Amino acid sequence: MKNKIFFLLILGIMMAGTACKSEFEKLRATADSETLYKKAFEYYEKEEYLKSQTLFELVINNLRGKVEAEKVYFYYAYTHFKLRKYILASYYFKNFANTFPNSEYREEADFMTAYSSYQLSPTYRLDQTYTLKAIEGFQIFANTYPNSSRVAECNKLIDGMRRKLEKKAYAQAQLYFDLQQYQSATHSFENMLKDFPDTEQAEKIRYMIVKASYDLATNSIYEKQAERHEEVIKKADLFLSKYSKSSYAREVRSIKKNSRKKIKEFS
Repeated sequence: MKNKIFFLLILGIMMAGTACKSEFEKLRATADSETLYKKAFEYYEKEEYLKSQTLFELVINNLRGKVEAEKVYFYYAYTHFKLRKYILASYYFKNFANTFPNSEYREEADFMTAYSSYQLSPTYRLDQTYTLKAIEGFQIFANTYPNSSRVAECNKLIDGMRRKLEKKAYAQAQLYFDLQQYQSATHSFENMLKDFPDTEQAEKIRYMIVKASYDLATNSIYEKQAERHEEVIKKADLFLSKYSKSSYAREVRSIKKNSRKKIKEFS
């Protein structure tokens, strides 16, 4: 008896699924653009984005030159975003903005173009192409719509992505240092101060510049050691002028003292 009930339950579920599928497939086969248009938005409101997208694709070509085309294309772009197809979403939002430059949806489409790229921004350890693309997109948006309520959000997202880029840059510089590629490490840390002038890690970065410079000088060929130790002293003086009470100050003074000794030995 239990097996029979179970069988009937499974059969009922299968039949219900088949009925639903048949209804959608029947809808897809219709030539009635008005019905397709209406149902596409109904599916969108129900968050059935794949079905909505499918119907939009069927109706969109029949609406070229018509007022309804603008709204369909805009929501069609959104279905890609809702389905997490962010590359396509960014493409379609940008294409929408170019196709309908005077649309009431233009501002939102421009924002969503950048926001779709933002969704593709990965962890700091990976390639940051989409992070840079999103930053550029948000900056363009803020410049284009300076009075928009979304500008504050753009700036907040940009700040978050710049922190990610900064973290990646520091990790790369630290890796050079750990691999004993001291010249590359020094250049990378110095570039960080140029690229991120407001960084909260400035003190540690300048400390690492002193350390990397000292190790570079110590491990250089004889002819270059004196010159490079002089550079260490300059970098140490710069650090101490800015952070005389730093927890790194004692070590930096010791490095400076050792570099002076080295220079005297060469003399």
